[in-house]
Amino acid sequence: MSTLTNAPTAEPARPTAPRRDFAAYVLPLLVLLAALALWAGVTSLRVHGHLLVPTYDTPSPQAVAESAPGELHSGRLVKDTVASLFRFAVGFSLAVGLGVPLGLGMGSRPRLRAALLPGVNFFRCLSPLAWFPFAIIWFGIGDAPAIFLIFMASFFPMALTTMAAVANIPAVRFRVARDYGFQGGELLTRVTLPAILPQVITALRVTAGIAWVVIVAAEMVGCKDGLGYGVYDANNALRLDLVALYMALIGTLGVGLDRLLAQLTRLPGVQWGYEH
Repeated sequence: MSTLTNAPTAEPARPTAPRRDFAAYVLPLLVLLAALALWAGVTSLRVHGHLLVPTYDTPSPQAVAESAPGELHSGRLVKDTVASLFRFAVGFSLAVGLGVPLGLGMGSRPRLRAALLPGVNFFRCLSPLAWFPFAIIWFGIGDAPAIFLIFMASFFPMALTTMAAVANIPAVRFRVARDYGFQGGELLTRVTLPAILPQVITALRVTAGIAWVVIVAAEMVGCKDGLGYGVYDANNALRLDLVALYMALIGTLGVGLDRLLAQLTRLPGVQWGYEH
């Protein structure tokens, strides 16, 4: 009986690498194929010889695929993609470059936080699209208004997330660091940044998604190119196949941007932050 009692308990089997790869790649692909099959089935279904869903209401996957070569050949699809990615990169980079330092300052200085937090919260609660009239009046038509709207959508969430991450660092870490003589920049790089990096990267991914949605809406009004303008122009021309094509590209690029930012979680400092 004692031998049975002291026997080690069996640990649950962990999923092997092939199983994880299957779950990560094959299952989403199967879901995508099922969604395409459902879409194709609905748009091809006929009742008494007539399509249940008219083509002018919902284009079929085949119609969307057939519209792609013409857009690629004309160069418009590539031009619009480059324009949108450029505006996103500039606006989002400015928001991160200014929002993170502001959040660091607010998180580490209570008086600065008390002074600025109400205003930052106020502007965070404003929809970025509410700035449309001012963006057009201040910057006219082109890249600048879209970049401004992306900045407004990204800056305040990044500042607040960084502030909260810094404010929640246990004070004992700073006391120990000062006992070891860490000051100024060394305290920032060796204590503060490693502790907040996971939260900041999560904020980057969430805020990037918001910014990507905003740029599409901004380009429908304040630009003459870009993916958002492509959707707007195709809708005016009653080309719903092109609308669906642009929507598919927007969603694909959005997922790609998120996966690109997700690679930051592989940094050693981020892993240390999650474990501790």
